[in-house]
Amino acid sequence: MAQILVVKNSLVSGVSAYKYRVVKYLKLLILLAIMENENHLIKERLKKLEELRAQNINPYPYSYKRMHTAAELHEKYSNLKKDEKTKDKTGVCGRIMQLRRMGKVTFMHLLDESGKIQLYFREDDLKETYGVLKLLDIGDFIGAEGKVFTTKTGELSVWIEKFEVLCKAFRHLPEKYHGIQDIELRYRQRYLDLLMNPDVKELFIKRSRIVRAMREFLDSEGFMEVEVPILQPIYGGAKARPFVTHINEWDMKLFLSISPELYLKRLIVGGYEKVYTICKNFRNEGVDQSHNPEFTMMECYWAYVDYEAIMELTERMVEFICKQVLGTTVISVKGEMIDLKTPWKRITMKDAIKTHLKIDVDKLSDEALRKVLIDNRIEYEGEFSRGIAIMVLFEGLVEDKLRGPVHITDHPKESTPLCKPKRGNQELIERFESYILGTEFTNGYSELNDPVLQRRLLEEQAEQLRGGSDEAHPMDEDFIQAIEVGMPPCGGLGLGVDRLVVFLTGAEGIRDVIFFPTMRPEGDGSETEREQ
Repeated sequence: MAQILVVKNSLVSGVSAYKYRVVKYLKLLILLAIMENENHLIKERLKKLEELRAQNINPYPYSYKRMHTAAELHEKYSNLKKDEKTKDKTGVCGRIMQLRRMGKVTFMHLLDESGKIQLYFREDDLKETYGVLKLLDIGDFIGAEGKVFTTKTGELSVWIEKFEVLCKAFRHLPEKYHGIQDIELRYRQRYLDLLMNPDVKELFIKRSRIVRAMREFLDSEGFMEVEVPILQPIYGGAKARPFVTHINEWDMKLFLSISPELYLKRLIVGGYEKVYTICKNFRNEGVDQSHNPEFTMMECYWAYVDYEAIMELTERMVEFICKQVLGTTVISVKGEMIDLKTPWKRITMKDAIKTHLKIDVDKLSDEALRKVLIDNRIEYEGEFSRGIAIMVLFEGLVEDKLRGPVHITDHPKESTPLCKPKRGNQELIERFESYILGTEFTNGYSELNDPVLQRRLLEEQAEQLRGGSDEAHPMDEDFIQAIEVGMPPCGGLGLGVDRLVVFLTGAEGIRDVIFFPTMRPEGDGSETEREQ
């Protein structure tokens, strides 16, 4: 029987390999055909470029003086009736998105950042320059001047009196009705995605407004925005594998920041009482719908408060952002309606496990806790720790059940070395994470400021690092010295900006809200990927 299974598996493997080679060959043929067609189109456009230059037309001038944007014209002339002409002149510029040549008349749709406007060209008005339109293609940039009017169908337009070429493009744009359907191509060539998919462009405008509202809220609360190093001699502030780089001048290893936490705390030591930064973090970890190796984080620290005040600050900030950007606190996430109005629900990690799994971990022995993990096929690596086991159980079986918004409080002490012990229970720490629909997007503490305890905890982390844990904290002696100078009681918050944008825009995942997400090089497929 075993031999039969081996033969059967090898046959299946052989068929799979054959299918893979066939698919790969077909993809190659399609790619070659596309490349051949693109090369032909590029050659045609290059000929037009040469003709423009032969007519002493510079296809790449330095500037153009615009009088109005498309949106400004639509707003200003919104009350014009059908087939109404004005004597008002305007000058517009942008990219050609539609082009209809009808003998002695040409219609064109021009796109600028604000929207589209129709242009109307007549040979009788333009005389010899009308012929230049034959050298233009969709994707080119032009500037044009003329009078504002509406067509018989009521479309606002500009009756062109003169125009000039601003940029001759070589590559054609995707077909307008279908845009870019290939998700991976949209991420790799975001410039085409933005041009052809207006909803994507609007999403990133909304992202900018979300970040602006976040700054507005923190500034109004008295926080000062600061900058901290991205290149760091010692990384810390989170459990993560870092990216490593090198400074040639000093022949020295450096790390890309995994968190701004330890530097922001140094500023609290230095006398500032409310600081925040919106920065890039880099973590050498997996890529999925909620993770990208490079991501944006907001972290803030507030002297003389604890994690209770930070939870309340988080709620008020998110509510403020919602009202500023969306006009409501109710959002739709994956078909579910979530109200982000304060106050949010708060529940301890142990109570969340009890609620969703009907398991009281305080009544389980270590052996019984191990059995729960094994029975549920939850991986646990390294030497057993009760606190870590509880956290792994929560992450494996409870996280995805949280609808939110909800703060999960009072984590096991093993989860971080930078947080104060829980008052009344030294096995826990005063830490919270906020969740929406199974995804965590904040992490906050009552910050540890006891230098003796901090040194001991970081030494334990350094020992784990030496023992092979690639996500443990290294010892940062300068940070310890800063705490020894004295840091007041303090609350801190880290908020994943990208994840918040996903929630507030209804995007599918984190790569949809990052202009240029980290991507595997094209053609770099592994055997594992083939099997999948």
